[in-house]
Amino acid sequence: MATTVASVSANFTRDLEQNYALIESLVAEAREQGVQLLALPEAAIGGYLSSLGNHGDTVKTTSRSLPPAIRLDGPEIRRVQEIVGDLVVAVGFCELGDDGETRYNAAVCLDGTTIYGSYRKVHQPLGEHMSYSAGDTYEAFDTPVGRIGLQICYDKAFPEAARSLAMDGAEIIISMSAWPAARTATAENLQEDRWTYRFNLFDMARALDNQVFWMASNQSGTFGSLRYVGNAKVVDPGGNILATTLLGSGMAVATIDVDESFRAMRGGMFHLRDRRPDAYRTGEAEARDEAARAAAAQLADSSTQLADTEVLAHA
Repeated sequence: MATTVASVSANFTRDLEQNYALIESLVAEAREQGVQLLALPEAAIGGYLSSLGNHGDTVKTTSRSLPPAIRLDGPEIRRVQEIVGDLVVAVGFCELGDDGETRYNAAVCLDGTTIYGSYRKVHQPLGEHMSYSAGDTYEAFDTPVGRIGLQICYDKAFPEAARSLAMDGAEIIISMSAWPAARTATAENLQEDRWTYRFNLFDMARALDNQVFWMASNQSGTFGSLRYVGNAKVVDPGGNILATTLLGSGMAVATIDVDESFRAMRGGMFHLRDRRPDAYRTGEAEARDEAARAAAAQLADSSTQLADTEVLAHA
């Protein structure tokens, strides 16, 4: 079944009303193009940090230059739900933890009535840990447009992150970013910048590694000292870019057929099937073997207890 998807490149700031207005405009544009799944950038509600690695923060949860901290069940998320209606949307924000203090760089996938899944960023670059605490898990979830996994920015540099989602059945991985140009020796044309190159290469590689559809959204323009590289895109399971915004703001729109593409791409060489965990030094095989031994020991213990009970019953 064909599904039309769109990845966004746009500039979001600390001004929540500006953010809502921009989301409303993007949703309207998406509807005009028949989009069913829309990926907004990291920190689309409240903006990202004003700089990386030198933003003046010295302790966690400092209030210096941070976006507003939002709860999943808070009015800000409900406002977004009111805007998107029946459109499935992934959006980044700063999540407030249950303790009322801890902040997470987070994302949520929702429509007007349902929150399908959320995610807290695991991998943190260049001092981001001074402003956010890290998440600790990758889990895919079902939506009306397919099984989806979420990542944020630096996560795409780690093959294990995307692989974890693919192994959990993700058909579409949404990687939302506030990815800037290089801080030193920045290229005059940002499309040729080395950080832009890495951003695009990671997107293509992770899609091909796992033979999944990959939707990369990103901030555009500038915020604080950061100059974003845009390049929102949709990538197919073969690593081919179906649509991209390049440096500009806008939407990369593509119509995809998950089932047909998976049959074609995975019919021969299926990377997830052909894995050899026993040969990898990741601890995965050892953990599996340890779990099997623990299960066998538990079964043996249960059998012994049952036998002892039967002996006592006949004594």
